Amino acid sequence: QVQLVESGGGLVQAGGSLRLSCAASGRTFSNYVMGWFRQAPGKEREFVSAISVNGGRTYADSVKGRFTISRDNDKNTVYLQMNSLKPEDTAVYYCGASAYYSVRQYNYDYWGQGTQVTVSS
Repeated sequence: QVQLVESGGGLVQAGGSLRLSCAASGRTFSNYVMGWFRQAPGKEREFVSAISVNGGRTYADSVKGRFTISRDNDKNTVYLQMNSLKPEDTAVYYCGASAYYSVRQYNYDYWGQGTQVTVSS
């Protein structure tokens, strides 16, 4: 089992920045692909970014150039630095852990409880 706890969400004005954190416990963090997904009201959960065990990164087109994913295996934590935030980034952000490198949420076995990000215009 892997337990994931997100933090760092909040209310920010458009153009601002936030850094989300996801702390993991349980099985060896460094063995897992870590991903960030988000779900806006009335919409399905969508892929945001993923980072492989070797540090390879993938981003959704909607966040490329604005968001950066990183991981610290010593701290068992994955981060999502979000810059130039837009109102359409408003959502609950979830981190997930997967044994496979994937942008599909069904490949992620473990999830956190989510953290709310609200971007005002």
